Amino acid sequence: MEWVERPDPVPQASQVVVDLTAAGVNFIDTYHRSGLYEVPLPLVPGSEGAGVVSAVGADVTSFESGDRVSWVVPLNAYATKVAVDAERLVPVPAGVELDLAAAVMLQGMTAHYLVTDTYRLQPGDRCLVHAGAGGVGLLLIQMAKSIGAEVFTTVGTPEKGVLASDAGADHVILYRETDFVAAVEEIAGPRPLAVVYDGVGKETFDGGLALLQPRGTMATFGNASGPVDPVSPLVLSANRSAFLTRPVLFDYIESRQELLDRANDLFTWMQSGDLNVRIGERIPLSEAAEAHRRLEGRLTTGKVLLVP
Repeated sequence: MEWVERPDPVPQASQVVVDLTAAGVNFIDTYHRSGLYEVPLPLVPGSEGAGVVSAVGADVTSFESGDRVSWVVPLNAYATKVAVDAERLVPVPAGVELDLAAAVMLQGMTAHYLVTDTYRLQPGDRCLVHAGAGGVGLLLIQMAKSIGAEVFTTVGTPEKGVLASDAGADHVILYRETDFVAAVEEIAGPRPLAVVYDGVGKETFDGGLALLQPRGTMATFGNASGPVDPVSPLVLSANRSAFLTRPVLFDYIESRQELLDRANDLFTWMQSGDLNVRIGERIPLSEAAEAHRRLEGRLTTGKVLLVP
């Protein structure tokens, strides 16, 4: 990635231009950069951001200059000025800081759809959240606990374990010191989990399947350790009729109403104090490459933001 000067964007009829306050850094950005997920090049990366509207296209009636907004999914957030389709923008309420709005769009909505739709958690369900001190992990833990689930989580260091515990996790497992399958079963017995939320991928997938109760759900939504190897359907029958899903955020915010509903839930919880969004680091936008190195090296906790 290179830091270059480009012409200021001019909004098309259905677009607005946003002066960036912050852009979120996510693993999907590294997949686009590396080629794991193919995208047209050259590319301005970045899947989420927030800022203030500075220009409005001719057909846009829902926003005006000065509005505080955030967005997720269009790939172009690593820039000081960003053109975004108005249909993909979300108004940010006055009680939510713009950098926190940028931080919660992709990871917060991911956590939201995982616990409300991919597998609808119920009070008393036992779930496993991998990478519990990461951006999605910390939000997932809080949402799962608010529902009344019993939460197991894996982390890499004692310091990360403290963060996951503070977020509400019932059982924190240091996966570098302890086999997480054995640790979960020592606490809860064989195959105790209703669902595994796995953003790590290759390293944790098989172990997670081995912990599912009959008709349990494996939701593998990320590839932090690499993509999962191909799976035969017979593997699911051998794991007590397990359900396997590989969800993608866009399919859970395809309609504007669904996008707004999820964003409004997140902002409401943030305003009430029921959801704490932890900013781990703020890195200058011009140093985006370093942000990727830190994320891929598992040197971060909470949310990493790029700021102009």
